[in-house]
Amino acid sequence: MKRAATILLAAAVCTAGAAGCTPRPRDAEPTASAFLDALAQQNYDEIASLVDAPSAATGSIRETMDGLQADGASVELKEVRQQDNLATATYSVDWRLPHERTLTYDAQMTLTQANGEWTVRWQPSVLNPNLGAGQHLELRAEESKPASVLSSDGAELLSPGVAYRLLVDTNALPTATAREDAAERIAAALGQAAAQDPAVPTTSAADLAGELGQATGTYSVVLVPASARQAVADAVAGVPGVRLNEEAAIVNADPTFAPDIMARVGQLVGSELEGRAGWNVSVVNEHGAALEKIAGEDPVPAPALKISLDHTVQRAAEKALEPLAGQQAMIVAIRPSTGGVLAVAQTPAADREGNIATMGQYPPGSTFKIITAAAGLELAGLTPGTTVPCPGTMNLYGRVVTNYAGFSLGSVPLETAFARSCNTTFADVSTKLEPGQLAGVGKQFGLGRDLKIPGLDTITGSIPEGHEPLERTEAGYGQGADLASPFGMALVSATAAHGSMPVPYLIDGQRTEVSDHAEPPTPETIAQLQQIMGSVTAPGGTAAGMKAAGDIRGKTGEAEINQGSHAWFTGYRADDDIAFATLIVLGGGSESAVAATDRMLLNIDEMRGRGGI
Repeated sequence: MKRAATILLAAAVCTAGAAGCTPRPRDAEPTASAFLDALAQQNYDEIASLVDAPSAATGSIRETMDGLQADGASVELKEVRQQDNLATATYSVDWRLPHERTLTYDAQMTLTQANGEWTVRWQPSVLNPNLGAGQHLELRAEESKPASVLSSDGAELLSPGVAYRLLVDTNALPTATAREDAAERIAAALGQAAAQDPAVPTTSAADLAGELGQATGTYSVVLVPASARQAVADAVAGVPGVRLNEEAAIVNADPTFAPDIMARVGQLVGSELEGRAGWNVSVVNEHGAALEKIAGEDPVPAPALKISLDHTVQRAAEKALEPLAGQQAMIVAIRPSTGGVLAVAQTPAADREGNIATMGQYPPGSTFKIITAAAGLELAGLTPGTTVPCPGTMNLYGRVVTNYAGFSLGSVPLETAFARSCNTTFADVSTKLEPGQLAGVGKQFGLGRDLKIPGLDTITGSIPEGHEPLERTEAGYGQGADLASPFGMALVSATAAHGSMPVPYLIDGQRTEVSDHAEPPTPETIAQLQQIMGSVTAPGGTAAGMKAAGDIRGKTGEAEINQGSHAWFTGYRADDDIAFATLIVLGGGSESAVAATDRMLLNIDEMRGRGGI
């Protein structure tokens, strides 16, 4: 295809002995001008008619045109100097390259006259002064090295590497039976590899067989990490049409570190890690080797991207759950000052149920008394010193509420009732609230609000409006229709620590969408709530005796269900700005959740090389 050219002439023809520049009948300028016009328009027939080596000229020009991938060119003939039958033309060339790039330079050509006709003396330098024999110009990309993903404490979590794409040539599977057999082999191979390496993605044989049935040509199944390549390759050996292709990828620096979250982070931020590619125009020889870079821009690497996960806190939480591997147990940690999600840890038994640490819905038991206490402090005029009843049982609108093992304290300060976890006290406080008030206070602490966090799926929980008194009674101590995830309760404690709900996030720079609007609790309410949460870990409280150092405040919980009870502990350590929630499904009393949390905090201190805060 011919491309538009712009020929701008600013030439003077000068002859030896002449007093000035004057036109001549056999001037070299028309030939020089015609050649440059033909060059810009890629008119190879015209070029061949104007040069002394047509084949060499057109071949060389084609190589440079193709190598530069030029959209067109502008040429300006600046000057023609002529003496007898020899002339030199000087001109500038401005190539229009892809992606709005340009390449501009000056060049010269020599023309000779014989029998009254001017001819361009061909040599590669006519195209560019840097070109020699057998050489041409070529536009080449310079890829930017991908950036890494770092944890909030600076550990590399994702880094540039290689992975292996498992591909299936569907043409090799002409029948439904062949597709089903291949799908079963592939699914089994991935399942076996995933048992050893949680970073390996899996698929069901039925789903894959259906996908292969609808696909044409080559179908991409999954991207297998390099660590599992050999195991998968051995397992699918002999399956028709299956192969593993190596490709550049952002890979887990440690495949065992929060693999589910890191897989979603990698998908979300992959393009942000690429940086800006550079480019160059180089002199290239006949073998394709670049000899000299004559123009271009260096690649600009992307800055490292941070996510809120704290490598130390995540590892400390995972290690703390190891003794509970056979149970569904989980810990979520949030930084109160920023909302950064520091850790989401689950046991293998919990992993089999999905992302239950952030989405599972469980009755929160007595940990919910943080919300009930805040409602009493803010809406009912209570204070930590207000005397409240804590009988062993209390009949509220026909619902008999009982303390654990029926213990009774009589009339005590609210702070004591909170520290000892009196069900009767907080059922009474909640019952006296107006419908919707408890749910409204819950939203102040994040519970019951919808969050869209890039890279993290969450459900905080729900609180009934309490139009019937019985609903308010049961909700006051975390039973009835109250539901929460460990993530939701960690957010509650983060709010108690911070004074207002911190907006949770996972990936730096990616905004979390929050439903509804809730005014934060008053500073007085927060201060009083922090005070009574401190009494839970103090002597006489339900979480007394923790070994971890520092200012730890929280609330224990045992949520009763038909099959048994869930063990909860939520709170925060003010010294290092960590809020947490620990849940052991059917874990019995809260002591086991307190112990797991204590192990996590001790692990953090040990990993950071300190005996205490």
